[in-house]
Amino acid sequence: MDFEFTPRVQELRSRLELFMERHVIPANIEWHRQAEGGTYPLALIDELKERAKAEGLWNLFLPTLRDDEPGTRLTNLEYAPLAEIMGRIPWSSEVFNCSAPDTGNMEILHLFATPEQRERWLMPLLNGEIRSCIGITEPDVASSDPTNLQTTIRREGDTYVINGRKWFTTGAMHPRVKFCIVMGLSDERPDADPHARHSMVIVPMDAPGVKVVRNLAILNHHSPEGHCEVTFSNVRVPAANLLGEEGAGFALAQARLGPGRIHHCMRTIGQCEVALELMCERALERKTFGRYLADYANVQDWIAESRIEIDQARLLTLRAAWTMDRFGNKAARTDVSSIKIVAARLQTKVTDRAIQVFGAMGLTPDTPLAYLYTWGRALRFIDGPDEVHLRTVARAEIKKAKENRGAMAAYLVPPHPAGAE
Repeated sequence: MDFEFTPRVQELRSRLELFMERHVIPANIEWHRQAEGGTYPLALIDELKERAKAEGLWNLFLPTLRDDEPGTRLTNLEYAPLAEIMGRIPWSSEVFNCSAPDTGNMEILHLFATPEQRERWLMPLLNGEIRSCIGITEPDVASSDPTNLQTTIRREGDTYVINGRKWFTTGAMHPRVKFCIVMGLSDERPDADPHARHSMVIVPMDAPGVKVVRNLAILNHHSPEGHCEVTFSNVRVPAANLLGEEGAGFALAQARLGPGRIHHCMRTIGQCEVALELMCERALERKTFGRYLADYANVQDWIAESRIEIDQARLLTLRAAWTMDRFGNKAARTDVSSIKIVAARLQTKVTDRAIQVFGAMGLTPDTPLAYLYTWGRALRFIDGPDEVHLRTVARAEIKKAKENRGAMAAYLVPPHPAGAE
C-alpha cells in the first residue's frame, strides 16, 4: 500500500496549485460578491473553465474515461490530492468540471446510459456545457433508507409519469441545469423485493410539471445554485429516459454514491487545511492579556490535535481510494463509510476550533469558517447520515467476528480455583 505521489500526480498538483493561485483565488472575492448579490457568477466561471480545459485540468475524477470522452484519466488515488486542492475554494470544483452532483451523475451515465442518453446528456456534461441535479431525498420519509421513497414512476405506454416531492436537490437553481436524475417507486406491489421496487429516470428540468419550489437554507446559509425542494406533478418523460432497468434504482444509487462520498471527503481535507492555516495565522496575530494566542497551551493543543486528525483522515481517505482502485467500489464500502464519518466530524471539529480562535469574527462572512462549519455539519447527512455508515462499519466487524467465532478463547484467562497454588 504505497501512497507516494507519482511523477504524473506531482506534476498535476503543481499545475493545479499554480492555476488556483493565479486564477481562482484572485476571483474569489468577485465570485462571492456576485453570489451574495443574487447573481450566479456564470461569466466568471465560464472564463475559468475554458482556461482549465485548455490546460488539461478537466474531468479529473473519472478513472474509466473512454477515448472519445474529454478529460484526464486518473485513478481515485491519483485524484485525491487534486480534489483536496480544489476543496480549499469550495466553488472551484466547477471550474474543473468536478462538481457534485455532476461527478456522480456522470459516473452513473458513464456506466449505464444508452447510446442516445449518452449523446444527449452525458457528453454535454463531460464537455461542461450543462449542469445536472439528482432527486433522491424526500421530506416525508426517512430517506436514509431509500426503500422508503414514495415518489412514483409509473409506466404508461411509451412514457413514464412521475409524481412526488424531493428536497435538498443540489444544483437545481444553477442557470445551466438541464436535467434531474429522479429515483422513485416503479413497482408499487407491497410484497415486492424492497430493493427492487425503485427505478431512476432522466427528467428534463423544463418538462411540464417540474417545479422548483424553494432554495432551502442550510443553517441559514443559501447556496447560489440551490439545495432545493422540487415537485413533480404528472411529469411525463419518454420510456427511453429510464436509466438501466426497471427496479434497478437502488443498485444504481449505490454505484453512484461510493465515488461521490469519497470525493466529498477529499475536498473536506482541503477545507480543514484552510481552517487550520487560518487558525494558526490568527493565533500569531492576536494578543490577549499581553500574550499572543499562539502562546496559550490550550490554543497550541487545538492546533496540534487538528494537525494530527487531518493527517489521520487523509491517510484513511487514501486507503479507501487505493482499495477502490485495486479491488473495486464494493470492496471499499466499509472504508468509504469510515472516512465519510471521520471527515464530516473532522470538519466541524477543526472549524469550530478556528472559529473560537477568531472570536466573533469567525461567525461572520468575513472569513470562510462559518460556511465551512455549516457544510461540515451538512456533510453528516449528505450521501447517508453518520448512523447508516456506523452500521456499515459495525456489521463488517460483526461479520468477521462470526466467521472467527471462538478464536479469542485463547486470550481469556480462567479464574484459578480457590486455594490453588
